[in-house]
Amino acid sequence: MNKDSLNGYIMEDPREAVRLELKVDPEAWVQKYVTRHIRPGVEVLSVGCGPGVILRATSALHPTIKAAGIDISVDRIEEAIQRNRENPHVKFVCGDAQAMQFPPDSFDLVFSRMLLQYLQEKERAVAEMVRVCRPGGVVLLQDLDGQLLWHYPEDPLVQGMVGKVVAALAATGFDPFVGRKLFWLARMAGLKNLNAQVECYHLIVGEIDPLILQQWELKLEIARPQLVRVLGSEGEALQQTRRFLEYLSRPDTLTYSTMFTITGEKPL
Repeated sequence: MNKDSLNGYIMEDPREAVRLELKVDPEAWVQKYVTRHIRPGVEVLSVGCGPGVILRATSALHPTIKAAGIDISVDRIEEAIQRNRENPHVKFVCGDAQAMQFPPDSFDLVFSRMLLQYLQEKERAVAEMVRVCRPGGVVLLQDLDGQLLWHYPEDPLVQGMVGKVVAALAATGFDPFVGRKLFWLARMAGLKNLNAQVECYHLIVGEIDPLILQQWELKLEIARPQLVRVLGSEGEALQQTRRFLEYLSRPDTLTYSTMFTITGEKPL
């Protein structure tokens, strides 16, 4: 991953991992998307596992579950290991989702959450997930579409800034519209019996909630060095950041993005 890119910078900053962890309720996520695929003795792989909070919630569903997580960040894997030392059925390894070291047909359930948006070789990553999944097993892909790119009423200056940032991220492989592509990626990788869910993810109607505003302030603070590079100066970055946050705080605006979840089975 290119750490000099805005995307790489955000992914590697330790504050971003904490911010993302605060945004998800692991137990609720597992109950909604994973529980139906669990049975005694199942072997599970979380691709792009981060500090392992979702994998820990998954392993808690049954004492016989064997779980593994893989992430490209050494720091996140070390944190995941520290947090899960008491659980001998969970292991974490550092590695690339686009070239995993696991043997073929190793897991009954393979899932990724908010990962493919960051990868250069998305088709290869999904093919890898299918490769390490056992015949008859399930692969679950979940990612966003829109990512706070959709607003109304539109502010041309805000949209212009967003356009510049998205264009700069394109060179890193970042794709803010990967959600709509998950079905095609799963089909091209050979998965069968595909199921698609589409839900609202970001939804800010009128003035943004103060806690969510704090998260966005932190996110933009983390990204500031690269925003300076993309937008040309510290002053421009600060001005555009302020304008974006002010837009989210207006009582007359709506901002949203969507989340796609695709599940499919590896043929026997």
